[in-house]
This record gives sequence, structure tokens and C-alpha cells, in this order.
Amino acid sequence: MEAVKLEIRRPQIVNGIGLEPDPDWSFKSLLSELDSLEKKLNLSSSVSLPFAKTKSREIYGEKGTKRSSNAFVMRVSDEEFEDSEGENEEVRDRGLVKAARFNCNEFYFSSDDDSDDQPCLDVQTYLMNEVGLVESALYELTHEHQLGVKEEIRNTISALETDLMNESEKSSSAHTKVEKYREARREVERKFDVQYQRRVAEGLDNHLTAVQRDHELKSQIEERKIRSDAAHEEAKRREKALQEERLRQEKAKAEAEAKLKAEEANRAALEAERIGAKEAAEKEAAKASKANTSEVPQTEASGGPNATSSRVENDKTNKSELAGNMLRAAESALKLERERLQKLKELEEINQSLRSSSNQNFDSTGRLIGRLIRQISGNKDKVSTQASELVKIFNNPRCPQTISIAYFAQKVVSNCESPSHSAFACAHVIVLVTSQFPQAMDLVLAEIHRACIYTVPKHISYTKSAFESKEAYWKVIGYKEDDGKIESTTDYLVRLDSYMKLYGALVQTEVAGCQNVHGLKEGWAWLARFLNALPANMYTAVALYAFLQMAGFALFRKYRSQFMKMLNFISENFLNALRSQDDPDLRPITSKIQCYLEDKLFLQEPEGRTLQGSLLSNNMAPESDYHGPYHQQSRHFY
Repeated sequence: MEAVKLEIRRPQIVNGIGLEPDPDWSFKSLLSELDSLEKKLNLSSSVSLPFAKTKSREIYGEKGTKRSSNAFVMRVSDEEFEDSEGENEEVRDRGLVKAARFNCNEFYFSSDDDSDDQPCLDVQTYLMNEVGLVESALYELTHEHQLGVKEEIRNTISALETDLMNESEKSSSAHTKVEKYREARREVERKFDVQYQRRVAEGLDNHLTAVQRDHELKSQIEERKIRSDAAHEEAKRREKALQEERLRQEKAKAEAEAKLKAEEANRAALEAERIGAKEAAEKEAAKASKANTSEVPQTEASGGPNATSSRVENDKTNKSELAGNMLRAAESALKLERERLQKLKELEEINQSLRSSSNQNFDSTGRLIGRLIRQISGNKDKVSTQASELVKIFNNPRCPQTISIAYFAQKVVSNCESPSHSAFACAHVIVLVTSQFPQAMDLVLAEIHRACIYTVPKHISYTKSAFESKEAYWKVIGYKEDDGKIESTTDYLVRLDSYMKLYGALVQTEVAGCQNVHGLKEGWAWLARFLNALPANMYTAVALYAFLQMAGFALFRKYRSQFMKMLNFISENFLNALRSQDDPDLRPITSKIQCYLEDKLFLQEPEGRTLQGSLLSNNMAPESDYHGPYHQQSRHFY
């Protein structure tokens, strides 16, 4: 390997500073010169230069091992030498120093090396001259400076990036704060808007309320004025209607009285004519008997007029007995019945004339009264309420009072057939109403008599000579006919029991502050008339038992021993008469009456008599006073 000596250019001096080192310097001298140069630069400049060094330079090998700063050895092959000449020329053109092959005389490879590759590695080493070493050091320094500059640039870039990221974060945080602030401001503004709108709405609502209140006040004033005028007109109309009603009633009453007088006159004329005919017939009979006396033997003639008169009297007695056997009732009871039915008939005629002369339809009043009566229950407050409503209807000028009373009498009696009918509660309503309208009691009794003849009391017996058939007889005593078919005796007895219970409850009802115009005195009279006049049969037995169930307790409390005599008569006469008929159908009712007497059920207050919340007494008389046998008593009690 041939040693090549590098060509070293002369150093160039610029501003007193050598750009190239002295070729005679050693590497150590070069380093010291560079250090001194850097110190001069640092001292001459107040600003730190990028080439300033804070420590001495150190040279490292290819593998990072630290090398000495005294010298270094370069090995260059023959093939690279030829290429290095061209490169040296290019380096010279650029003003740079290119390292060349040089011979290092101080260093050599030992021939005693034991390596297997000794022939291949046996080359001469070339040492750089002093000038080449300086250029290499400068190049290394330049490269190190570039690396330092790059590192500083990277550090600066990294710092700038960090600052940029921090600024970006700060900016985003600030932006977020700004957005939150904007949102908060929008929320506050929205709340302010809502509050403002609410205040506006409240103000508008208050204004509209005030306006509406003013309008309502004005409308109320107008309505009051209109109602006042209407009430005034209605009062005038009612007054006029009342005057017309009174005139119609007076006219109808006058017509009824005239008609009644005419009927009485006709009856009187017929009676007079009948009496005259009867007297004429008696005279003719007397003449005929006188004419026949001359032809009769002396023994028969001795009987003379007395025999004839006795035959006439016998005929009259037979006829009266026949009529008496068919209709069984006390004369006083029949008289009261006729009077009550006559009042009812007159009332119906008056109402008929009112309906014909008026264009109004009063059926709604009838339906209202019927509904109020159907709603009657065994509660004191309910009874008082219903009675008050009925009284209001009676006082209503839109419907004549006579029509309202007629509806009341009809509905209160027809309601007896209802399964939910409460006899005691209904009796309380009747007493409360009739205490203010006494004329209504006779009409109610007339309706009861019309529905059930045993409330008079009276009984009609069946005779073939008086009735065409059994059906005709049943219709007379109160059987109902539906589609041409007469109801069964069982159904009739059920209705009879309902009517008698209403009548029994009515006569025993006592209401504080009200007068019962058909009270216990009338109930006692009914029982006496019943036992004196009516026979013992199925119909009368059912009527008697129903009456005792409802009124027996009150009659005993008032009449005591006299009522006990009545019960004794029933036991000894009425029950024996029922037993003597030996009719299996009579046994159930006979047993009921007998149990009532033997168990002294008249000492127990009947169920429903005391209304809920009423002040009726619940006291019962002690039984110890009446443990003795029933006393015998005659058939007639008054």
C-alpha cells in the first residue's frame, strides 16, 4: 500500500483570524488554540454565541468509545485512494479540507499478531499531517455545531409546540368559559324573558279579570232587574191566576151544590112518589081485604085486618133481612163512607172542570208526587223531607191545590201494593201533610175505602139472587180484573192485608206537634164496628189480623182493660166462629190470630213503628197486670 501525502493549502487570514490552522500545530495545540479563540469571542460579545463551548471538546470513536485528543489514525484502502483525488479537488473548490491518506510513521502493526487474517490486513497506515488534522477538527466542530443547532432548533420547536399546546388549551378553556358565560347569559336572559312574559300575562289576566268582573257585575245587575221585573209580572200573573182559580172553584162549587141540591130534590121527589105509591098500594090492599071478608068463614074473618097487616109486615121484614144479610156494616160506618166518597166525587168533578178549562197538563205534578211517595222510607229525616216537599207542591200556584190533593190521595193508597212499602212511614207522611191540609184526610180515607171495603168496615155476602156469577161478586168486593181475567184469591188477600196495614198504621200514628184527625179514637170505633157487624170468614179474618198487628200495641197502651175485653171477645166469639166452619183454608189465619192473643204480641211494639231517629216511646206495659183469663163480654160495645 502506497503512502500518499496530502496537499495542504495555506491558511487564509480574515480580520486577523485564521480560517485555517497552522499546519505545524499539533492536535493538542489546535484544541488549545480553539479554546482560547472561543474564550476571546465570549469575552468580546455580551450575548452568548451559538459556537461558545462551556467545556473542552472530547473525541469519540465510531462505537461511542472516548479517544485521546492527542492524535488519531485513519486507514484508507487503495481503491478509495483514487476516488479521494477527485473528491479532494471538489473539496478544494468548496474551500473545505478533505482528509487524505497519509503515512503514520510513529504507528505500525506488529508482525507478531496471531490473527488468521494477517496477510489481508498487512497494510501501511498513513497519518494525516498537521494541516489535515486541523481541518478534520474544524469539520467535526462544524458538524457538532450543526448537531447542536439542530438540537436547539428541536428543543425550540418542542418548546414552541408545548407553548402552542398550552396556548391552545388555554384558548379552548377560555372558549369554553366564554361559551358557558354565553349560555349562562342566555339562561338569565331567558329567565328574564319568562318573568317578563309572566308579568305581562299576569297583568293581562288581571286586566281581563277586572273587565270580566265588570261585565259580570253589569250582567248581574241586568239579570236582577230582569228577574225583578219577571217576578213582578209572575206575581201579577199568579194573583190573576189565583183570582181566576177562586172564581172557577166558586163556580164549580156552586154548580156542584146546585147539582147536589137537584139530586137531593130528585131523591126527595122519588121518595115521596115511592111513599105515595106504597100508601096507595096499602089502601088498595085494604079495600081488597075488606071485599074478601064477606066470603071468608067466620073463623078466618076473626083474624081480619090483623092477619093481613101481619102478612105485610112479614114481607117487609123478609126483604130487610135479605138486604141486611147481603151487606153487613154499621150504619154509622156506611154514613161516614158515603160522606167521604161524596167529597171525593165532588173533588173529582171540580178537577175535571179545571182540566177542561185550562190548557195546562198537570200529569207532571202527579208523577212528582208519586215519585216522592215511592221514596218514603223508615227514616225520620226522610219522612220529614218528603212531607215538606209534598206541602210545597200543594202550595204551588202553578197546579191547583185540589188536583195536587187528589193526586196525593191516589198515589199514597196505590203505593200500598209496592213490595218496598213502609206502612208506618207512609202513615207519618199522611199525618204530617193532613195536619196542614185537614181536608186531604177524608179524601185519603175515601180512596182507601174504594180500594178495600174492609177499611169502612163492611162486608158484602154472596147471594145468587143478587149477583149473576161469582166473578161479578168478586169485582164488587174489590178483586182486580186484568185482560178479562180475575185475580186469584191469594193475590186479593195480599192486597187486602196491605190496605189494612196502612189503615191500622194511620190510626195509631202520633207525631209531636201535629194533630192526627183520624187517630186512635177512630181506630177503636173501627174495631167495635167490625166485631159488631161483620161475620167471621177468610176476608174479615185477614183484615182483623192485619189491623191488630199495626194498631194493637197503641190501642192497648191507651185503653188497657177495655182493649183486653175486646181481645177476649175475639177469642171467645170470632175465633170460635172461624173454627166452627171447619174450612182448611181458614186454619192458617186462625192460628195466627190465636198466637197473637196467646203470646200477647200486643205488648210488643211492631217493627218499623218507631222511625229511625224519632222520639216515639218504646216503653211497653208490664205483662204482670194481665195474666188472668179473658173476661166475657156482650157482643155490642157501643
